[in-house]
Amino acid sequence: MAVKILTDSTSYLSEEICRELDIKKISLSVSWNDMSVKEVDINNEDFYRMMEEKGIPKSSQPSIGEMLEEMKRVVANGDSLVCIFLSSEMSGTYSSALMVKDMVLEEYKDAQIEIIDSRSNCMQLGFAAIVGARAAKEGKTLNEVVELVKQNLRRSRFLFIPDNLEYLKKGGRIGGAKALIGNLLKIIPILTVEDGKTAILTKVRTKKNAVSAMIDKLVKDSSIYGLKEIVVHHINCYSEALDLSKLIEEKLGVKADIVDIGPVIGLHVGPGAIGFVYYTEKDMR
Repeated sequence: MAVKILTDSTSYLSEEICRELDIKKISLSVSWNDMSVKEVDINNEDFYRMMEEKGIPKSSQPSIGEMLEEMKRVVANGDSLVCIFLSSEMSGTYSSALMVKDMVLEEYKDAQIEIIDSRSNCMQLGFAAIVGARAAKEGKTLNEVVELVKQNLRRSRFLFIPDNLEYLKKGGRIGGAKALIGNLLKIIPILTVEDGKTAILTKVRTKKNAVSAMIDKLVKDSSIYGLKEIVVHHINCYSEALDLSKLIEEKLGVKADIVDIGPVIGLHVGPGAIGFVYYTEKDMR
């Protein structure tokens, strides 16, 4: 019996990594009044163009049918399954997965399925899936894979900064007055994910200073906990992401791959957002 890994599209894992590690993804969607599209089926440039034309869309979780089909496919083959999904504070995907698990167990009573709430998204979720998949390929048991995934989530951090506060305002994350004042004063919040929700780590003046503050936090965590892997995230600002990746390599001597953030998460922050996700050798929480 093998252990298989299922995650969702907000992990933003590349198709290459998913093939290499045998990770399956189910997609969340974005929808306007007149159309709905899976985020894996639309690129960022088209999405933000459509958002300018149609307004901010709503995001929705994967369909119950798709989730049920994927879980059944695994257990029908005699394998066990570890599902790792974005934060239950951000989406109903996790709670739906618990319901689908019960549906599967009605038909496959001996099925072994574990559902994990990552309490995050993007490559903080993605790294958890990667670590789980690597462990599964090494022949680890279901319980061992689950523990390594949970351990990784205790050891990872996501830091990012918006280009401006307009999308946070539009998405209801901050009030209009705060957004106006913040933009006028060029105040940039450094955002993170804590206890499943987007939180403000600190605020600084200008995006350049925000990048420096993020790097300082990364260097400090690396010196205390030991850095394992890191990726740079961006939304439609690849050249800035490349500069940030080079800066990380200069500071720490490690390679940071660049990973786009897609529509479901990106609609809350907007184009020009940049940051990184990393995990360490020791627990940070």
